[in-house]
Amino acid sequence: MKNKEEFSVNGEELVAKVKELVRQGNIRSISIKNKEGKLLVTFPVTIGVVGALLAPMFAAIGAIAALVTECTIVVERTD
Repeated sequence: MKNKEEFSVNGEELVAKVKELVRQGNIRSISIKNKEGKLLVTFPVTIGVVGALLAPMFAAIGAIAALVTECTIVVERTD
């Protein structure tokens, strides 16, 4: 069963919130939508991924954060 949660954040909070969610460890994927609800990007988050492998994802999220003022993070959690 898939469990989805949504978090509304501003661009400045985006990277910090995604890092917090990844640290929780039970994330299957993270999607980011703009304030109109258009999907911007989806990242699969593999169990056991180490920090160095997440760096490109965080760099991409940082670039998105620079472009958006408000966005929604959609998190798909594993059971």
